[in-house]
Amino acid sequence: MTPEPQFAGLEKGASDSDSSIDELEIVLRPQDPPQFPVLRPRDQLQSPTPLQQESQLSQSPVMRPQDLSQSPSPHSFTDSDILEEPELGLEDLAVQQESKPVNNVTNPMIVVSNRLPFVLKRNNQGALERTSSAGGLVTAVAPVVIECSGVWIGWTGLADYKQEDRIPESKPDDCSPTAGLKSCQAKPVIVPDESTFDKYYNGCCNGTFWPLFHSMPDRTVFDLQTWRAYEVVNELFARSTLEAVKSVIQDNKTGKTAVPIVWLHDYHLMLAANTIRDSVIDEGYKIRMGFFLHIPFPPWDIMRIFPWCDEVLQGMLGCDLVGFHIEDYCLNFLDCCQRCLGCRVDKNKMLVEHCGRTVQVKALPIGIPYARFTQLALDAPRVFPESDVKVVLGVDRLDYTKGLLNRLKAFERLLVKYPKWVEKVILLQVAVPSRTDVKEYQELKEDIDKLVGCINGHFSTPSWSPIRYIYGCVRQDQLAAYYRDSVVGLITPLRDGMNLVAKEFVACQQDNDPGVLILSPFAGSGLIMQEALQVNPYEMENVADTLNRALEMPLDERQLRMFQLKKREKKMDVDAWVQAFLHTMGVIYDNKDETPHEEQYLDKIEVKDFDISLGPLVDNCTKLGVILDFDGTLSFLARTPSLAIIPPETKRVLERLSNYHDCHVAVISGRNLENLQEKVGVEGITYGGNHGLEILHPDGTRFNHPMPPGYKERLEKLEEELRERCTVNGAWVEPKGLLVAWHYRNTD
Repeated sequence: MTPEPQFAGLEKGASDSDSSIDELEIVLRPQDPPQFPVLRPRDQLQSPTPLQQESQLSQSPVMRPQDLSQSPSPHSFTDSDILEEPELGLEDLAVQQESKPVNNVTNPMIVVSNRLPFVLKRNNQGALERTSSAGGLVTAVAPVVIECSGVWIGWTGLADYKQEDRIPESKPDDCSPTAGLKSCQAKPVIVPDESTFDKYYNGCCNGTFWPLFHSMPDRTVFDLQTWRAYEVVNELFARSTLEAVKSVIQDNKTGKTAVPIVWLHDYHLMLAANTIRDSVIDEGYKIRMGFFLHIPFPPWDIMRIFPWCDEVLQGMLGCDLVGFHIEDYCLNFLDCCQRCLGCRVDKNKMLVEHCGRTVQVKALPIGIPYARFTQLALDAPRVFPESDVKVVLGVDRLDYTKGLLNRLKAFERLLVKYPKWVEKVILLQVAVPSRTDVKEYQELKEDIDKLVGCINGHFSTPSWSPIRYIYGCVRQDQLAAYYRDSVVGLITPLRDGMNLVAKEFVACQQDNDPGVLILSPFAGSGLIMQEALQVNPYEMENVADTLNRALEMPLDERQLRMFQLKKREKKMDVDAWVQAFLHTMGVIYDNKDETPHEEQYLDKIEVKDFDISLGPLVDNCTKLGVILDFDGTLSFLARTPSLAIIPPETKRVLERLSNYHDCHVAVISGRNLENLQEKVGVEGITYGGNHGLEILHPDGTRFNHPMPPGYKERLEKLEEELRERCTVNGAWVEPKGLLVAWHYRNTD
């Protein structure tokens, strides 16, 4: 997937709405594709085998509009379908498959992505025109949004889109999945400053998150201005989402129990959740939020390089569910939450505790519209003329994560090491242009052009060239024919979130004479599609040997491997992915178990947990900082603050710790500084009164937070008002100098 703009939101600390409070402290705060020569065809398409017949019977019917050539739409080959431009630049064949039932989803769903699920363009008169976008994600999710009267939020793709512009309705002859999505269900996000959007999208999303999350920190650019732009645009997306939440709640006809579901997508929107959550809590609304990352999530040692790593993690943790393609990414995320934020995590249950909330983390491997590609492969005419030459196929967006240079060198090594394949095999590499205005991508294209020319110049004969290189767009029906008629699918990215090209190759294979899939383990699909031949794209010798093995593989082994691959991908298609998300969010239930959604929680902390987690850290550290609360920690909770005392044995431990030169102890409390110092009575430690507004260091230096003019007068007035109105039924008010506390622990 290309690092296109996709989803947004602004970071804020997640609210702790469920914590148990027995004391309230009040603080006043300041404010047409190229043809190529003769190639070897695969066997003619024959009558469907029993397996094909079974597959066809089990799939939904396929519909195609009359004019296939006028429906360009994004087509996903890696990780996501909601793109600002076609992921592979492919002209989409607008094929509509009937969606699988979604078990009567009644909860209104708000989908937030960087782009709207259709393409908006202006005609010669300046009026907006709407064309379909039939990518896999749109095909699966749009019917759900339509069914539950939900909303889809995203950028229009037009820099000149104004507030007064109106999104047109779909055309009467539109058969795409978004045809039923009314204009009122599509909410555009308007970024008024084009420079801000450029910094957000090209700067932060493409220049920072894309290489960093693909574990390529040497290509990553860190810039404060692009990060600020990312925050601003995320804020705009979050505010649009809040408006949509209010709208669907007001218009909801299914009753008060139908909680809106907000589904955020991808690395463009990693800060939105906290802004949304904080605001809906203030407004008194109840929602459930899910986030899905369509690219890899890096390990801790890569993620911590990002200067604002904590903000990103906290933003994602604002959701109730955080989804990734595979379990490895889930574990990376949990590890980052634990090591960067200090969160409690359960790696068995895949749970994170953050700000008093428990967030579920789950592997939800995305699929493809399997039935559509199967039908395309059955219908598409042959594109390879008759020949004895075998075709090895590579299909990628031109990006440094795809390993195209390594792949070309490995194919060259095949011809050197196994000369029997000279004039017997070709590599057909489709490279779709991407970010052509970026120097790094221009240089990559030049390197590929030179290498292709070098290999062809060395091995070509008058009737044969080893590499057929297509730099441009390919129609989806033609692509399906490429998949079907190739003997090997060579998918070797250096790093990829999922890579759906591998799945599409499998869906288009014939049962009677399938090809062989070669796959990199560094793609998410490589860990799922185990029947594929695994290769290390960094090791050219390994790839060359595996290519030779694939070209020589007998029919029975090819059929066995491909049968298992097809069986899995048919079951785990994109509709199943959406169903899994909805089920996890508690929107739909299994027919066998119609139980309501139940929250999961981490086990309560016990003494042994401190020994397990803190013991090794204390043993291995050179300096130790101990920060303690007073009431309820050093002292048992007393009926009134004046009755609280510190046990003698606890005081002795503090005195011993204070004598270690490499141990620093601080006691922080809501009490005023003098009262706290009197209650603890240990020298050589730091005291923080009024929750840190007053600090006394061991050397006697003191810090007092500056108060705005009139603060004390307003605080006294507030204290008086609380005494008059709130000191009933056992509740009472305690002045704390710079704060005032209202105690209601003993109320009836």
